Amino acid sequence: MATVKDFSVQEKLISLITLQKIDSKLDEIRILKGELPMEVADLEDEVHGLQNRRTRIEDEINGINDFIEQKKQSIVESQELIAKYEKQSNNVKNSREYEAITKEIEMQHLEVKLAEKHIKDANEELHDKARKLENANKNITNKEAILNEKKAELEKIIVDTEKEETHYNQLSTEARTNVDERLLASYQRIRDNYRNGLAVVPVERDACGGCFNAVPPQRQSEIKQSKKIIVCENCGRILVDSDLNDSIEAK
Repeated sequence: MATVKDFSVQEKLISLITLQKIDSKLDEIRILKGELPMEVADLEDEVHGLQNRRTRIEDEINGINDFIEQKKQSIVESQELIAKYEKQSNNVKNSREYEAITKEIEMQHLEVKLAEKHIKDANEELHDKARKLENANKNITNKEAILNEKKAELEKIIVDTEKEETHYNQLSTEARTNVDERLLASYQRIRDNYRNGLAVVPVERDACGGCFNAVPPQRQSEIKQSKKIIVCENCGRILVDSDLNDSIEAK
């Protein structure tokens, strides 16, 4: 079996054209998917972020509720102390004891008022957090609906093209083994430079099939002979004869 280095220039060009046509088929499938994979990934990240935000709000609500319960318990304890001090005030022996108990009662009344204020402020904050939680849930519901729609759309395309994509991926892998290593590196570099992925193009109507710049007649004659690798002087793509290009099909 011949090795890659034993291939003629024409055989190398045929291998490049074959690879280009296979990769172009894969590009068509990716174009069919469009931005859907990226949109799905972005939506998944967005939903995840919203869910984390919802969890934070729920944790804050739980913390506020715990705080309110603590203050309610504080009020109960203060009221118990007030009742206790008021009972003791009936048995004081001197004004000094009476004054001390009175101060304790006043202090506990202040504690009750302060706790009630804290509860009032906490309830207002709780109301605000509840509103934010409701908005977060609505946003999550809306985004999840869009995400599910996009996922279903992408899944349908994947199902419809999976067999074809697998087939061409396998062909692409096989075709790459038939291309000279340096040529393959150049092919991939050129391909990566252009959004349409065209690295190998035919000369059509006396012009480069990639950038459409005119190709001189002498250059066209050399390309038709397929005796050396020729690139477009303008865009750097590998130029091939149109007849040779048309004779090759990616099945």
